[in-house]
Amino acid sequence: MPPLLLLLALLAATPLSGAAAAGFGGGGDPPPTPTAWPEQFHAVVFTNLTESGGRLQLIDLYYDWPRGRNLNIIRNQLSGNPLYDVEWNNGTSYYFDSASCRTVRFPVGLLPPDWLANGAVYLGREKVDGFDCHIWTKVDFIWYYEDVVTHRPVRWNFYNGMQQHVMSFEVGGVLEDSQWQAPAHCFSDQDTATNPGAGTGAATVDRVEGEGDKVDFMRNLLRFAGAPAAAVAAA
Repeated sequence: MPPLLLLLALLAATPLSGAAAAGFGGGGDPPPTPTAWPEQFHAVVFTNLTESGGRLQLIDLYYDWPRGRNLNIIRNQLSGNPLYDVEWNNGTSYYFDSASCRTVRFPVGLLPPDWLANGAVYLGREKVDGFDCHIWTKVDFIWYYEDVVTHRPVRWNFYNGMQQHVMSFEVGGVLEDSQWQAPAHCFSDQDTATNPGAGTGAATVDRVEGEGDKVDFMRNLLRFAGAPAAAVAAA
């Protein structure tokens, strides 16, 4: 079994740890629930991969649930050539820069706005990045920090040490349609190049290595953490 599928199987099968399963420590009030993401937003995210053997990144994230798409514009430290990760709800993603491209297919689409609603365990409150935050964990894979006052996401940490800090969060922030278009070198023919949402283009260049693979790996695991168990089993 490939390492990714093995980890996905473990992720689906592993129960919550004792500390996480305990969750909210009791009392008369029920634990708070995570705030669903807005259906459209733009966030600037500072990503620290140094604890997992990587580097620093600045990511412009555009989430557009009504149109079934998500875009990460990834800028590695001291790199002038950003990597674009365009994800469509049909399970197709395009990774490309100015010279190369890779098409990747996943059995599930985008994370829905309420992806934390099922299975997230409340851990309490903590001061994080200078904000008073509620904390939830999901399958001991991600720790999600939400500002108590504004309910905006502040940070999320992953099991391997990767940290993502939300630097700005613009509800309703959208990107013009032309910015979602994968370039022609992502497709095997001109017909698919004019229809990026169709997701029928074949991979042309397996360019993404190192950092790109880590983003691919972490995003895929995050998707499965939010996906129904049936989708994980189908993979």
